[in-house]
Amino acid sequence: MSKRLSTYLLAAALLLAALAPGHVCAQLDARSLMRAQQRGENTNLYGVPNPSAEDEEGQTQQPVDSTRERRIRKPLESYFFSDSIRALPNFKWNVSKDYNRITIEPLDTTLTAWRIDYPFYRNGVGDAPIGALGQGSVPLNYFDRPEWRDFGFAAPFHSYVYDMQNAPFYNGKRPFLQMTYLESGQKRYRETNFEIRHAQNISPSTSFSVDYKSRGTRGLYEWSRTKNQNIAVTFAHTGKRYSVHAGYVNNHIETQENGGVVGEWAIRDTTFEMPSGVPMRLTSSKAENIYRNHAFFLTQSYALPLQRVTENDFSLADLSAVFLGHSIEYDVWSKTYTDVYGEYTDERGSKDADGNFVPTTGTYYSDWFIHPDRSRDSLCERRLSNRFFVQAQPWDRNGVIGTIDGGVGIDLHTYSQFGLGDYFTGKYRREKKTSYFAYGSIAGKIKKYVDWGADLRVYPSGYRGGDMSLGAHLALKGYLRGHALILEGRFSTEKRSPGYWEENLFSNHYVWSNSLAKEHETRIEASFRVPDYALELAAWQGVVTDKIYYGPTGSGDSDVGVRQHGGSVSLTSLYARKDFRLGGFHLDNRVLLQWSTNQEVIPVPLVSAFLSYYYEFWVVRDVLRLQIGLDGRYNTKYYAPGYNPALSVFYNQRETEVGNYPYVDAFVMGKWKRMRIFLKYQHVNRGLFGNGDYFSIARYPLNPGMFKMGISWGFYD
Repeated sequence: MSKRLSTYLLAAALLLAALAPGHVCAQLDARSLMRAQQRGENTNLYGVPNPSAEDEEGQTQQPVDSTRERRIRKPLESYFFSDSIRALPNFKWNVSKDYNRITIEPLDTTLTAWRIDYPFYRNGVGDAPIGALGQGSVPLNYFDRPEWRDFGFAAPFHSYVYDMQNAPFYNGKRPFLQMTYLESGQKRYRETNFEIRHAQNISPSTSFSVDYKSRGTRGLYEWSRTKNQNIAVTFAHTGKRYSVHAGYVNNHIETQENGGVVGEWAIRDTTFEMPSGVPMRLTSSKAENIYRNHAFFLTQSYALPLQRVTENDFSLADLSAVFLGHSIEYDVWSKTYTDVYGEYTDERGSKDADGNFVPTTGTYYSDWFIHPDRSRDSLCERRLSNRFFVQAQPWDRNGVIGTIDGGVGIDLHTYSQFGLGDYFTGKYRREKKTSYFAYGSIAGKIKKYVDWGADLRVYPSGYRGGDMSLGAHLALKGYLRGHALILEGRFSTEKRSPGYWEENLFSNHYVWSNSLAKEHETRIEASFRVPDYALELAAWQGVVTDKIYYGPTGSGDSDVGVRQHGGSVSLTSLYARKDFRLGGFHLDNRVLLQWSTNQEVIPVPLVSAFLSYYYEFWVVRDVLRLQIGLDGRYNTKYYAPGYNPALSVFYNQRETEVGNYPYVDAFVMGKWKRMRIFLKYQHVNRGLFGNGDYFSIARYPLNPGMFKMGISWGFYD
């Protein structure tokens, strides 16, 4: 670490100590945090202002005029929330589009993982990214990879976008505002990350929230600027009988596509004065992708009690009831790809008879079907989805048979792209399809020891007719000396149709009309967790038949198309997480092992790991707490996927192996009351081990060394 960086870190620590107030809440250790998150509890450590008397709903009691009758404030009575959840000062959840259910999510307000500023690194061992903040990625764990049945071109940005499934809803006893700002690098190449969220309750049962995120980079490498903006506006009313969840999400992504380096030699054994000097394959083509998404959704349900409701019944969770509901969603995605004809020069493209390198000139794309020297490919997909569902609660919501669900749905799909006939009409052609489906589930609990469920979905006719999915899960919970032991198993089998764009595409560089068979995939998952000891073990086994993937169709860089494997491929994954604590030292370990029976169809690295070792201590007792340490990522060599800009997809390749390179970040993080701050030097080990092979995706290098700083501050009313 440089002398200048050491000076920055010391100055920041002294500044925090000087500004720190007289009190701060203690930081959770790994064991306590994992236990709290497992229970779905809030892990907020911001603290609260000066204590004051509060009533049962957490509202500060104010002096009142004794001559006026006090208005009774109706409490939060929803069957969605247990007593332990209602007791939290604030909490967050997501809503299901199919069922009358929600999923409680912990609030991220601790030091534990905040330093991981790239969202694609936060789950498990993380993703293999194209490069910087705002750019695409693919999870290293095959079983974490997203299955986007609609508009798969946006799948590389899965860790950024909002949708109905992950749009957050909040409930709090006081308004909540959180702002985050991070930046790094010189102004010309700067990465920026700005986030702001505001959540407020209108009443104990009614709330709204706004989440906005703007993330991107101006690009350390030439022609790699990225701008990623995402917003989610949500409204929820969770009353005793009637509930409604509504929201609007908008995702806007702009990426300059440089196509990766002209040759790996430009990173592995060549030193450039600035990263912007590294030669890329599409810089002269000025290639760019723009993605736009708008989505509206509304889901609501009404309860019909089957028993008399008395004043002593706080909610309907303990009574027999039937819930009638409806869900509607309108989702629009579009993608526009533009470029001009350009060439690149590879200084080491070939060798002469004497073994000397000879420069070669080439073009990225082999075909230009519509225009000979420029492209403007525009694709659009619209989906209007309606679901009608019934949920029966035979006895109580947490009974042996807690809920029995059933529903029917209809999806209206519209696909738009340019076709040959559009030369005469001047309009983009549209193709409409309709899919019908029915689904159901059953779930229950046996006190706090057993949690089980099963679900089924079928498409009897129409578009995607014959598709089917079946799943089941079982969780067993026991206690040893007061410590929870959780053993969980899951099973799923699915038959799914190929995506529309996998069978139909007409663009300037790629044209196909495929007839593909349905994929069939079966998965078995088992996990064992001991939250009090921050221990997690998991295993997955999957078999995929007729796997559809993108792969090479020729010898050129851009010779990529849709492929389908005619046999079966077996996948096995083993995952282990264990966080140790020795005094103030934290040793957090996550390791993933994977085996694929056909690496040409489903390539995965044998070993992937994320290791975080740091020391946490009080600089000033109960005032300022610091973490100082290292984060490291590593995976063994394998034929990592390549990335195609015109198609916006990761594809299998067998030319370049990637991996066997540790990527290490050094960081200092501090927590002062409601404020979190961090200083980090990303890729601190660059050039230390004589290995310049810092690729995660074929031909796309990760960022070289970069200094980062950030701050996050939460406010309560």
